[in-house]
Amino acid sequence: MRPLKLATMFGAGVLAGCMAAGPATVAQSPAPPPSGPVGSPFAERKDLVSTLETPLLLDRTDLRIGTTAQFSRVPTASDLNDLSQLPALAHVVLSLPAWPVDYSALEPLNHVTRDADVVVVLPGYPPSRAAVEGWNYLSARLRIVVVVTEAPESNARVDDLNAMRGLERVIVQMDLPSRSGFERLQRPISFRKIYS
Repeated sequence: MRPLKLATMFGAGVLAGCMAAGPATVAQSPAPPPSGPVGSPFAERKDLVSTLETPLLLDRTDLRIGTTAQFSRVPTASDLNDLSQLPALAHVVLSLPAWPVDYSALEPLNHVTRDADVVVVLPGYPPSRAAVEGWNYLSARLRIVVVVTEAPESNARVDDLNAMRGLERVIVQMDLPSRSGFERLQRPISFRKIYS
């Protein structure tokens, strides 16, 4: 009699458990994470990716604790005045969409604090010799990187690059790296291939 009583209680417990579970649920997408006053570090990911359009500067030899200010334009004198208030300003990084055509557009860079260097990423070859000379007139500590997508069509383009006092490196973005056309370049050259 005892085993029958145990089996009945077990069956009643299983039946009660199934009834308490409710109906089966349909697959749904996960609910959005709760948002607090600080936000979620995972929800902000798209914003982080968009900020990487401006290059991230990594220098293994620079061991100081410093601040990097990044611009996608030439900063104004007012911008540079604001930067002078930043603690330990080490680098001002400019990722420009085009070459400034003359010195007047670059003149505010002379007001960058002496403790910081100016790292400039320029696309393509210089449009004129005046665009090259404008960079040579600056007193700021310059580190210029020029990114091109093809070999120069003439030696005059290479001569313009060689005339840039602050030019640190030329990066050639092409599918099949080749030094052809860059033999006269007096600066280091690197190649870059982008995969999607």
